[in-house]
Parts: sequence; C-alpha cells; structure tokens
Amino acid sequence: MGALNTLSAVEAARRIAAGTITSEALVRDCLERIAAREPSVLAWAYLDHEAAIRQAKAADAGASRGLLHGVPVGVKDLIDTIDMPTAYGSAIYKDHRPAWDAPCVALTRAAGGIVLGKTVTTEFANMYPGKTRNPHNPAHTPGGSSSGSAAAVADFMVPIAFGTQTAGSIIRPSSYCGVVGYKPSFGLINRVGVKALSDTLDTVGTIARSVPDAAYFAAAVSGRCELIVVKPFSGRLRIGICRTYEWKHALPETVAALESAAGKLAAAGAHVNEIKLPPTYANLVQAQTDIMFVEEAQSLAYERLVHGASLSTQLRDTLEAGLAITPERYAAAQTLARNCRRTLADVFAGCDVLIAPSAPGAAPAGVAMTGDPVFNRMWTLLRTPCVTLPVAIAANGLPVGLQIIGACGSDVETLAAAHWVHGKLK
Repeated sequence: MGALNTLSAVEAARRIAAGTITSEALVRDCLERIAAREPSVLAWAYLDHEAAIRQAKAADAGASRGLLHGVPVGVKDLIDTIDMPTAYGSAIYKDHRPAWDAPCVALTRAAGGIVLGKTVTTEFANMYPGKTRNPHNPAHTPGGSSSGSAAAVADFMVPIAFGTQTAGSIIRPSSYCGVVGYKPSFGLINRVGVKALSDTLDTVGTIARSVPDAAYFAAAVSGRCELIVVKPFSGRLRIGICRTYEWKHALPETVAALESAAGKLAAAGAHVNEIKLPPTYANLVQAQTDIMFVEEAQSLAYERLVHGASLSTQLRDTLEAGLAITPERYAAAQTLARNCRRTLADVFAGCDVLIAPSAPGAAPAGVAMTGDPVFNRMWTLLRTPCVTLPVAIAANGLPVGLQIIGACGSDVETLAAAHWVHGKLK
C-alpha cells in the first residue's frame, strides 16, 4: 500500500491536475487502506471497488471536470445516490435504490469527485448507533450521526466526506474522531435528496482533516468559490471565549482545552475576551430539542405508522416525545429561536468568532450510545457556521475538539479564522 491516501484533498487535486499522480493510484491506496482497517473501524455501509476504479480511470483519461477532479469522496448513507443503495441507517430501507442523486452528490460528480461509497449513519441520523467504531480506540463511540464519515476520514480511508447535522451530527463525531467538521450556515449546501428529519434544522456539511479541505469541498458543491481558504485570517483576530449555559456538562479535558486555547491564542496575537450570552439563550438547547422532536415525528410519520416495529426503542421514544409536544410549545420554541437570531449581531459585536466546546469531552467508552450533543444544539438552532478543530488529547489518548463559531452567513470569515486558530493550536 502506498501513502497517497494520506494526502489532503487540496493537495491530491493539485497533484492530479499536475499529472504527478493519477486518480486511479489515489483511489487504489484508499481502497487498500479500507481493506486493511475496515474490519476494525466499520465505517462503510456500501462499497463498490470496481466502480470506484472505473470512475478513477475515466477521470485520468478525460479533461478536468472541476475542483474535485479525481478526488475520492465518502457520502453519508442518509444522502440519496442513484448507483448505490441508500438505507438511511435502517433495515426498513435495506437495498433501497433511489432514482436519482441528491444535488450535493450530483454536484460532487460534476466537479470530478469519485464517490467511493456510502458511510455509516445512525438510524435515520438519530441516536441509535450504527456499526462504526472510533478509529483511535474501537471500545469508544465515534459519535453520531455522521459516524462513518468522521471515522473514515480520521483513519485515512478517504480525504473528505459528507456529513449532516440536525443537532450535533457533524461537529460531535468529528471532535470524537479528531478531524475537522464544518457545519455551514443553514442552507449553504443544498439538502434536497437528504432524508428529512427537521425542516428548519437539517444542514449538510463536510468532514476533512484540515480546514482548507473542508472549505474546498463545500466550495465545490455550493458554487461558493470564495469559501476556499487560500490563507489564514489576516489582521488581529478577535475571539470570544464562550462557555455557554451548558458549561456544567464540560469534562476536565474540555475545560483544560478551552483554557489552554485562550492562553495560546492570546500569546499568538489574538484579542481574546470572555463572552457572556444573553439570558434568553439559556433556553435554546431545550427549544432546539422541542423543535427537532416535533419535526422528526412529522418527517418520519410513514416509518412510525407503517414500520414502527422495525424502529429502535430510542427512536420510537423520540417520536412519541415529539407527538406529545403541544403546538403552542413548538411555536414558542420557534419564536425564541427567531428572537435570538436577531440578537446575534450583539453577541458578535466585539469579536470575529467565538470559540466553544465541541462536545462534553473525548469520546465516551462504549458503543451503545453516540454521546451528548448538548454543546451543539444551540448553534444548529441559531444557524451559525461552526468548525470543530482537533486541539488536544485527553488522558485516555482520545482527541478533544473545540469549535469556532461565526455569525450567520459569515462562512468565509469563519473558515479563515478557524484555519488560523488550528495553525496555532494543533
């Protein structure tokens, strides 16, 4: 096995364009890595080695099609693909073949990307785990719901992969697996063809091993080429340390990581201040949970009504909880969310980005649960761009992440700031 599978997506694309490597060689190295490690990591729901090689050979034989020309990509098994089964993490949809590619997949192919396979998702992107294990220690969860994508990227099986987030499904598994996860501002990447859970929360994002790679992938499938990170944030970065109202859930490794980051970033020249969120933000985690539960109960009505016996106990309980929430409570949660989004400008008045926990701590032991999204729910509800960065190692040897958060729509600046911060902390 060669080492091309360890290349970044940006570097791989550059070398393929220059003719110093081939897409076929890169894809073969990724497939060899998968063959060696998949029995332990279990990141993939579907692979077709021969189809991947055919795509790579076609890329090598033809003209460049775009930013991702010849670069292998993992697609979360919540996202429709015409040439591969899409099971949404559920036995209900075993061998289900969509009639089309989701737009984000179609645009990946149009940009020259090689869809290597489908990565494992939890059941309908909820809390019941799939088969994937944390590549750093298989006795620990990889997080969820984008578990396969995070694990595959972390284990050098593929340089980039799609994730989706409704609560914490990009940021948390990326943090647990020690990679970069980018949850864009709401709607930046088209989400048609992604199994719907919560119409006002679902967000498509990218997982990579560097901020430039995550940004490059997002640029390729959104048409927003200004997202590409050419250089880190210029000027003196203003960073708000945001412990959030959920700080009591932070474990010692996260407390230490945030305190260390504040000191290092200040020493590197950033202007670092503590940020206190408005009192109304203390209720956003519950509001996000209420909204998500109600909308999931609606979105998964067919599965609940027709295939209820095939759902996990955890998911059935979630759907029942959603049905029990009154329309008045749901409306109040949405009103709170809108009001808090309007006050975000005040939160960011003195800073360019915030830095906050990505998860309570390192990945918990055991694989029966995927961890707590308590540090993610609020930011998903507020629709802000978030980038989790691996910044520390816990006492048990597992990664610890922190997330960089920007104002709504400030994805270009947030990615540049995250790249600068990662360079100072990694």
